[in-house]
Amino acid sequence: MITKSLKILSLLFSGILFAQEEVVQSVYFEFDKYNLDEVQTKTVVDFIKKTDSTRIEAIQIYGYTDDIGKEAYNYKLSSNRANTIQQKLLENGITNKIIVTIEGKGRILIDDDIVENLPEKRSKNRRVDVVLNLKPLPKIEIPGYYKTIQKKHVIGDHIYLENLLFDRGSSKLTLKAKTELDKIAKLLLKYKTLQFEIQGHVCCVPAYQKEAIDRDTKKRQLSINRSEAVYKYLAFKKIDKKRMTFKGYGNTVPLGKGPEYDRRVELVITKS
Repeated sequence: MITKSLKILSLLFSGILFAQEEVVQSVYFEFDKYNLDEVQTKTVVDFIKKTDSTRIEAIQIYGYTDDIGKEAYNYKLSSNRANTIQQKLLENGITNKIIVTIEGKGRILIDDDIVENLPEKRSKNRRVDVVLNLKPLPKIEIPGYYKTIQKKHVIGDHIYLENLLFDRGSSKLTLKAKTELDKIAKLLLKYKTLQFEIQGHVCCVPAYQKEAIDRDTKKRQLSINRSEAVYKYLAFKKIDKKRMTFKGYGNTVPLGKGPEYDRRVELVITKS
């Protein structure tokens, strides 16, 4: 049995604070066992091979057991489970140089008098976590695009804002997006002649759909909702509505830089 989770951590490394992304795949074992079947092996190998190899900085493997049995025995069992995963990865072409940690953590203790569904809880502790440490996404560089409002623009200029990205399926502005729009609003108040279209985009829907569903409204108009959210926020920041229009473009204008960058809104100058 295998599951996957995604978590974003901020780590302090060599005195420099930076955002590091970790993707975790958990592999579950039968009681007192450390062997893997073919389905489990294929899933965990595919999990790594389907991840962008240029972003994989390191692989960490941590083994665990439930709380039944003696500590020394469980420590050895958890190590065997971690070593089994490592061996399967090596057999399937995963290079050993990026596997930086193979560690048995032993048993995970729980209070059996307060935990509901104790057998299921214990089964979730009989596992190995395969952790991929991913490098940050590269800053996007696209010829002809600007990263902020300039003093002079021509009609058709695109302003691509690197922090104006949305969560999957969402049209809600993140804190980063609002901070970015606060800066843009100040510049738009300074350069009062600029008029522009706010263009919303989506990722990860098949070509025949073109548009995605907004998980909050349940309607297939996610790119429209994203552009409208920016329109309303700029209006709240005192930008004249007559200077702005908004439109959703669905998945028809991908940047070709990965799905993260297509969950975006950008500004296109319509009058300078």
